[in-house]
Amino acid sequence: MSLGGGYMLRSRDGQQIPAIGLGITKKTDGKSTHDAYSMFEYAIPPQTNGPPPHVHTREDESFICLTGRLDVHLGGEDFVLGQGDYLFLPRDVVHTFRNPYAEESRVISVVSPAGLERYYQALADLPPGPKDLAVLQGIMADFGIELRLPPQGG
Repeated sequence: MSLGGGYMLRSRDGQQIPAIGLGITKKTDGKSTHDAYSMFEYAIPPQTNGPPPHVHTREDESFICLTGRLDVHLGGEDFVLGQGDYLFLPRDVVHTFRNPYAEESRVISVVSPAGLERYYQALADLPPGPKDLAVLQGIMADFGIELRLPPQGG
């Protein structure tokens, strides 16, 4: 639907990007916002981990929980987001998230400046099957994202 140059998308409508084992729906991107921000709707299935701990060096994120609950680890603190809750995830701070609950979580993610959509698409373009960690880290580095896995015990 065109709104004088703008557009409207219903919940779950937009471009689906099958990237990290979650339902990622791109709502808008840098092309339509003059690179100011991109926006995604994440559908996190029950009992699902999100990405491993990582840092964005180029962009800030915001999460708004639409439904369900989401556990977020951000900079050494743990948060449980419920419906209507907002969390700001600044660049250069380690974070990860997961849905350990019995119901799906849905979250709006606003990322500023835009560009994360290109990262998700690069991941989605990988061949199916197990992913080589070195390849993933190379793609992450291309987009200013650093993996921060916990040290291996032993």
